[in-house]
Amino acid sequence: MRALASAGAIAWLLPAPSSAFAFRPSSRPAAPRLNLHAAPSVHRPLTPLFATLADEEEVATVQILMSDTGGGHRASANALRDAFNVLHETEPARFPLKIHCDIVDLYTDYGPFFPFNAYVALYKIMAEYSFLWKWFYELGSTPFGLWFNDFFLELLCFEPFQECLTRNPFDSEKHDVRADMVVSVHPLCQDTPLKILNSLDTNGASRKEGRTTPFATVVTDLGGAHPTWFNDGVDKCFVPSTVLKNAATASPSAGASGGSGADYTGAPEKQDEAAEMEGVHHKPTIRESLGLADLPTVLIVGGGDGMGGIVAQAQAVGEKLQKLAESTASSYQMVVVCGNNKSAQSSLSPPQTKWGKDIEVNVQGFVNNMDEYMRASDILVTKAGPGTIAEASICGLPCILSSFLPGQEEGNVPFVEENGFGCYEGSADGIAEKVEEWFASTATTTEGSMLEQMRECALTAARPDATLDIARDLADMVYARRQELKRAEGKVEAAAAA
Repeated sequence: MRALASAGAIAWLLPAPSSAFAFRPSSRPAAPRLNLHAAPSVHRPLTPLFATLADEEEVATVQILMSDTGGGHRASANALRDAFNVLHETEPARFPLKIHCDIVDLYTDYGPFFPFNAYVALYKIMAEYSFLWKWFYELGSTPFGLWFNDFFLELLCFEPFQECLTRNPFDSEKHDVRADMVVSVHPLCQDTPLKILNSLDTNGASRKEGRTTPFATVVTDLGGAHPTWFNDGVDKCFVPSTVLKNAATASPSAGASGGSGADYTGAPEKQDEAAEMEGVHHKPTIRESLGLADLPTVLIVGGGDGMGGIVAQAQAVGEKLQKLAESTASSYQMVVVCGNNKSAQSSLSPPQTKWGKDIEVNVQGFVNNMDEYMRASDILVTKAGPGTIAEASICGLPCILSSFLPGQEEGNVPFVEENGFGCYEGSADGIAEKVEEWFASTATTTEGSMLEQMRECALTAARPDATLDIARDLADMVYARRQELKRAEGKVEAAAAA
């Protein structure tokens, strides 16, 4: 999602300044505060008090809930973690305490049994067969689907998930303290965790109200989002656009008040130490550092799992670039990042595939420095994943979208097209023709070439500082919670002394 960790950091798109918004209806009743004189819970401690490091330095703690159903969720969590570290180092007067993040795959680590503990494997199957994804996505968006999901998660996963939310942020085997704050970066990590926190903070009296532990949602989708992202009970919900702000307020999950209690203030994207845009204009240096030739470059990626017909796309683009090179007496370069798809990586590497003499081809597996490969490239071919699109916009990289998951990623296509930095092409031949067209185009205007205009449009759509903006808001929330806990502890000590 950093003068943040360099390679592989992602940034989250925020709305442009003119469309930024903050929405906090005042109709939501204040959550009941913890009764300090109530008997301690016999199950778990009510709140974490003072988590410390080995040297007794006070530290705030945040538990980030996610699941590895797609690479963007963990990348978002890591980006926020790194942003907290940057804020502590660069703005110590405002953020004097370190913030330790406990990042948890809620379903893989705490799902009680199939299918809950197999969401990652099931995601890969449904992503490969998009008709399955479409069916489950659309069914899950209906009032019945939302009720069904909520009912069975609470029925079957409440106790296992409570083990997660009560674990020590520094030692998952202990349950003596829990995190000061909880952040969700996954659509299925709102409803049940909120009920658990209500129960914990009221000593088991209620699952519907009484939460005092801060809870925020950071939406990692871009142009469209499932209703399960949006819950009326969160303290803040960060979204990337007014499109999703409208979806949030209209969501059945937001309750009758239309999202009461949530702040829609924009969402994060990932960045790195070279988050400034000058990286876009130093392609030769970046290419040299990656061992690439200094040639016009197309980058083809298939996501962390290498999905989306990447072999056919690379072969079609390679053939078209060789023909273009022969007709223009030029040379071109293609970089293919196959992710975890080892079969694709092997198929595209010599001797299984022989490429034309006028194109340089570099085939990679999973990489942690995707931002560097993007800055080294002139065109990106990718599935319509929100994290990849957002990072491409920060790098000023025109996009050809090759596929999308129905529902979840479908809205990302108009986001790219309407912002003027790319298009959708659903076939390998269509992608190859578009790459040829963009490289071959010599038509210029007063604003420059076609690719240069799209680069400028991509940079206009980007918000490279969004991760730090989100982290500042979250840090303010967790710091306020620390002060609240200190006051509570002081009252308990005073009462005990009396």
